[in-house]
Amino acid sequence: MNLPNKLTLSRFALTAVFLVIFCSGIKYSNSLALVVFVAASLTDYFDGMIARRDKLVTSFGVLMDPLADKILTCSAFIAFVEEKKIAAWIVVVIVARELAITGLRLLAANRQVVLAAERYGKHKTISQIVAIITILVALSYREWGSFGETLFRAWIGYLEAAAIYVAVALTAASGLFYLWRNRNLYLNEL
Repeated sequence: MNLPNKLTLSRFALTAVFLVIFCSGIKYSNSLALVVFVAASLTDYFDGMIARRDKLVTSFGVLMDPLADKILTCSAFIAFVEEKKIAAWIVVVIVARELAITGLRLLAANRQVVLAAERYGKHKTISQIVAIITILVALSYREWGSFGETLFRAWIGYLEAAAIYVAVALTAASGLFYLWRNRNLYLNEL
């Protein structure tokens, strides 16, 4: 197994670690969850960069990298509903888009067609990661003492709201675009 695929698989493990820490309620759990989430997000950047640079792109990576992204981001958004940091309807839009695209990819794979991630999907993933990091900062800055209070208190709420709405808008738009662009895969089934 090559390094990019190992990084992709590590994202699954880091997702589990993130959820355990985030839901644990231990001291500094929000700050620790933030660190783990950022580390998991960086594996997404590095696996793709290394795969392209070293020509290590595999069918496994093409399919599993977006799945690892979806599991990481959807897990975080679902956990935030429990904390009342995000409205459930937003998470429904995000999860529905991810399930629809995963279903489309499975349909394509059944026809021996691999649907790689597209530019719009990458922007969507980045916007979701930024929103999640912003929410985690909003949850954890009080754990950082007066430094966190001074630096983040006045404006983090505005950034958090903007990041969430940008993420949900890009998620919906990229999903609709992806479904439209690949409509020949499912329209024949109707």
